[in-house]
Parts: sequence; structure tokens; C-alpha cells
Amino acid sequence: MNETVDGQAAAVPGGGAFAPASGNAGGTGAPGGTGAGRRSRPVRHVHRDVADAPFIVIWEATRACPLACLHCRAEAVPERDPSELTTDEAVELMRQITAFGRPAPLFVITGGDPFARPDLYELIGRARELGLAPAVSPSATPTLTADGLARLREAGTNVISLSLDGATAARHDDFRGFAGVFGRTLQAWQQARETGLKVQINTTVTRANLMDLPDIARLVRDRGALLWSLFLLVPTGRGRSLTSLTAAETEDVLNFAYDIAETVPVKATEAHHFRRIAVQRHILHAHGADHVTGLGLGSLYRTLLRRAVHSGLVRASRTRRPPIDVSAGRGLVFVSHTGQVSPSGFLPLPAGDVRERPLTEIYRSSPVFTALRDPDRLAGRCGACEFRTVCGGSRSRAFALTGDALAEEPWCSYVPGSFPYPQELARLLRRA
Repeated sequence: MNETVDGQAAAVPGGGAFAPASGNAGGTGAPGGTGAGRRSRPVRHVHRDVADAPFIVIWEATRACPLACLHCRAEAVPERDPSELTTDEAVELMRQITAFGRPAPLFVITGGDPFARPDLYELIGRARELGLAPAVSPSATPTLTADGLARLREAGTNVISLSLDGATAARHDDFRGFAGVFGRTLQAWQQARETGLKVQINTTVTRANLMDLPDIARLVRDRGALLWSLFLLVPTGRGRSLTSLTAAETEDVLNFAYDIAETVPVKATEAHHFRRIAVQRHILHAHGADHVTGLGLGSLYRTLLRRAVHSGLVRASRTRRPPIDVSAGRGLVFVSHTGQVSPSGFLPLPAGDVRERPLTEIYRSSPVFTALRDPDRLAGRCGACEFRTVCGGSRSRAFALTGDALAEEPWCSYVPGSFPYPQELARLLRRA
């Protein structure tokens, strides 16, 4: 199963015009931090009330997929479920999405493998007729062909996402469960761009591929992509079998992502503390402070940074936008293949069924969603944290590891109140 499209290009992220993440490699600890492209606000906010309408709707069109990916949230199976939304029901779902008003939420069709649905091109065309800009997240199966990609473009898709979880065939194919997937992914990447599709590359970060990250970033830079989305594992579905990062390793990886984001368009998924890091790095840079010492970064960060510098990845070459403040249930909503609604595909808390209640009503009034939109309900360190309104932690990971969606983020090492510039931080957060 491929991960979601998370951003948007021109008209459509995770769905719609993709939103690269933020920052600058500044501070004395990272080479090349010139400040080029720096924005006055380190975090962007959606220009609409996320309690009224989501920024993005992700629809799992099917769970059918022949791959056996180690991280698969859906635990995909080869055959389609007979209880999937029918073509007519899927079109009705799209009408419910448009009922949120203009601008329409970003709309992503994911899976499983969406190509397993024979009505995929028809659904894309109907989405376009209704005023949606559908992005598609296919799996690198034999159905991912040049002709299929051309038909996606012809039907009305502008953006697709592909997964790349290793810099070599051995690494990636082992993760995906079949030989040949790495080569097929690179081929589809080229074919999609030749067809006129914009491509997002998704990478699930695990302990097994940590040292591949600079090489994958170099592939993204050299081959060209709209966005590189680093997905921090949520141990749900098949992902429960993978070894988790420590909180300290997570900090190192996210700071590495921050450093290269002026060369490679980076986004972090299920890594809400990336927004906290963007704020911290913004303030530290303004004070000329060393972020390595100030944030207590470790040997993993130094190794990744050294390899990134060697590859020319830490060098301002593009204007970046900061990460966008969207989270599960707060700007994002997920609809399963059977019409079940939850805050995210990685946060399987049932909130309703689009066959029984309109998506607009479920999103706006479900207790599951309203709780997630209230930062004062967060527990533990997240509840005490001064960054809770701009970060809030991964509710999906908290639920997966504790059973409580409002518990503290397990992969965050920040101690509330420890950042050394509290007055400037308070002023910046008030402006946000």
C-alpha cells in the first residue's frame, strides 16, 4: 500500500497544491544556512476554519493490493472487498466533499492499490466534473504502466504519489515484499513526469533505512519531485512488526529534514513535532545560536548531516514554504473503502459512516473529531507543552502505542518549558 499524497501542486496535497515543509539550515551547526527563502512565520496555517471544513479528504478506494509491504496500515489483501463503496456511492461521497464549500478540500484517492478498481478513471472524471482535483496514490504493481499513468492524466489527475523506502533495490524490495518493485517505481516516476503528472515521493522512516535517507534525498533532487514526504512510522497494521525509532533519533531525523529543505522540497508526515522544530530553529537562527547544542542533537543527526553535505544537499537553492498546521481530525479526514469515517487512516477511531450520515455532519460534530481539535484536552507532556497549539503530537501514534488518542506523543523528547527563548516564542505563537 502506498502512503497518502500529502500536499498539493497548483490545484491540488495529502492532497492538492503540495505544501513543502519549512525552514532553513541556519545556525552555526549546519553548513550552508544562508537564510535564503526564509519566511517570517515558520509554520503556515490553513486559511479556513478547520472545525468547519477539512483541508484534505483521503478516500481509501480499495484495500486490494498484491504487495505485502512491511508497514501497511490497511493490511492489504489481493482481492477486493465486496462491501466497498460502489461507483454511485463513491460519487455521492464526492458530492458530500463539495458540500464543505469553496475552496473544495483536497481529495486523494488511495488504497490498497486504486488501480484495482476498474472504475478508477470514471471516478476521477466525475470528481473533476464536481469541482474536485483528485490526486491518486497508486502502488508499484504490474498495473502501474505508462498507459495507466497517461489515462490518469487524461481523466483529470494532476498529481500522484509513489513510495520509495530504500535507495537500492535490495532495501526497497525487501520492504515491499517483492522483487522488482524498486525498478518499477523508478520507471513509473519517469513515465509520470513525461506524461505531465507531478510526483510526490513518500518514504517510511524505519531503523532499517535511516542511513538511506540522504541517498533517497539525492534521488529526489536529481530525478525531480514535487515533494518528498518523510513518514514517521505509526505502529498499526503490519507496521506493528517494525522496530520503532527512539524519541532522540526522531529529533535527529527531523532536524536533518529541516536542513535539506532548501534543496529538496520536504514534508514530514505523522511528525507533528516537525512544526515545533521549525519554530525552534527559526528562533535559534535569529539569535545566531547553535541548534546542535541548543536542541541536544545526537550522533545520528551528525552522520546524516555529514552525508547530506557531501551530496550537496545542504545548500539553499529554492524558496521553501513552512510546514502546514494540519493534523488528524483537525484539517484531515479519512474515509475507508466501506465508507467508515475516521480522523486518519492511521487513527482508526470510528466516527461515522457516509452511507448513513453526511461527511460534513460527521466531521463537524463527531465527538471524536471535536476532541482532537481541542489542544486543552491533550494529556501528559503534550498537554503541558507550550507548543501544543502548533504541534500537538501525533494522535495516531499516541493511540497506537497507548490506546488513548489524547495521550502524549511517544516519539517526542522535548521537555515542556525548556526552550531558552520563552518570550520570543510566546510572541511568535500569538502571531501564528
